[in-house]
Amino acid sequence: MGLRGSKQPEVQVLLLGLDNAGKSTLLYKLKHNACVSTVPTIGFNVEMLDAKKNRKNIALTVWDVGGQGKMREHWKSFHQDAAAVVFVVDSSDMDRLEEARRELENTLRSDQLRGRPLILLANKQDVNGALTVTEIKDRFNMKKIGTTRDWFVQPCSASTGVGVEEAFRRVVQMVKLPSDTVAMKDNIKETVHYIRSTTRH
Repeated sequence: MGLRGSKQPEVQVLLLGLDNAGKSTLLYKLKHNACVSTVPTIGFNVEMLDAKKNRKNIALTVWDVGGQGKMREHWKSFHQDAAAVVFVVDSSDMDRLEEARRELENTLRSDQLRGRPLILLANKQDVNGALTVTEIKDRFNMKKIGTTRDWFVQPCSASTGVGVEEAFRRVVQMVKLPSDTVAMKDNIKETVHYIRSTTRH
C-alpha cells in the first residue's frame, strides 16, 4: 500500500453481485483501463483507487467479493466498514434477475449497512436485449428498497468501458467520509483474516 499521508481519508466500498455479473472486469477496467478476461473470484479482490471529493483527495478501497452461492454467506463479514454498496447486475441475464434482486434485498437488510448509499450498476448494456435503467429500477423495486438511503442506477458496460468512470464518480459523490478510520482498518484486517481462514481448500 505504501505510506500515504495520514490526512487522506480512506473509504471502504463493497462491490457485490452474483457470479458472472462482471464485478472484477469492472474493477480492472476502472483501475487499469484494461479489458481483462477474469476467472470467477474465489474469495475477494481488493484494489485501492485515488479519487477526489470536495476537492480533497480520498483513497477508495474497493472490496470485490466473489458472487458464487457459497461466497455470498461471507458478504456480511464486509458490511461493517462499508461506506457504500455497489451492486452489479447483468442486465442481459433475464433468468437470474430475480435471484440478483433477492440477494440485494438480503444485503440491504443488514443493520450495518443502514443508510449507506447504494449504486446499482446495470452492466452488460452492450449485449442485445439488455434491460434499460428504467426496467432495472422497476424489476428491483428501487423506489421501495431505496427509501432509507441515497441510491442511483448507472448503465454501464465493463467490456467496452462505457459508463464505468461515471459510475465510480457517482460512488465518490455519494459516499460519506468516515470520521474515524483507525477502527475501520482494524476491523477490515480481522475480516480478511477470518475469510482467508474459512475459504482455504
